[in-house]
Amino acid sequence: MTHTLTLQEIEQVTPDTYRLMFNRPEDFSFEAGQATEMAILKDGLRDEGRKFTMTSRPGDPHLEFVIKSYPDHEGVTAEIPNLQMTDQVSATDPFGAITDHGPGVFLAGGAGITPFISILRKQQQEGAGEARLIFANKSPEDIILRDMWQSMASVDETFVVDEGDAPDIRTGHIDKPMLEELVDEKDQPFYICGPHPFVDAVRDALGDIGVADDRIVTEKGW
Repeated sequence: MTHTLTLQEIEQVTPDTYRLMFNRPEDFSFEAGQATEMAILKDGLRDEGRKFTMTSRPGDPHLEFVIKSYPDHEGVTAEIPNLQMTDQVSATDPFGAITDHGPGVFLAGGAGITPFISILRKQQQEGAGEARLIFANKSPEDIILRDMWQSMASVDETFVVDEGDAPDIRTGHIDKPMLEELVDEKDQPFYICGPHPFVDAVRDALGDIGVADDRIVTEKGW
């Protein structure tokens, strides 16, 4: 089924990332972490569907998305900064393998944070327990919703950047030595989302510290 959503609010959250709020149709149900294929209902874009994750919680009355814009790529993401109130998009029924398996370790690369926004918001609302977030980005300015993560009492966050110098942020990459330092319990869910090379590298590093494959939650085929 395809749903029509109307934009109610848009806000820039990093130099190239935007938070979008839409109405929620009554028959639009999803699990935290799932995504939809969205297309902008404008000439030339109606058939250009792209996958975006809902960042609102399943019980929220609205639908929220946090979307990174790529101005050098023609299509949906390049158009995001130009959207106006009451613009409309189409959205398919939700799908995706990254869903809530309970508190654990969340490892995100860049815009790969989006499924974890909904899951961690839901877990905090339910009082599910402590979670660890290890969030890798190119620079401190690229950290999506940094203030929110730092304000969540149930999330122990570690920010990792390729470049830049800022308090409470590590420079480097998520690798075996870092995971050995930050992770004690191996028998818990380990969520991974980000670009394919990031997912592969982090999965290998988790295996190197003794995390079993069946404890890893990521998209199918990744």
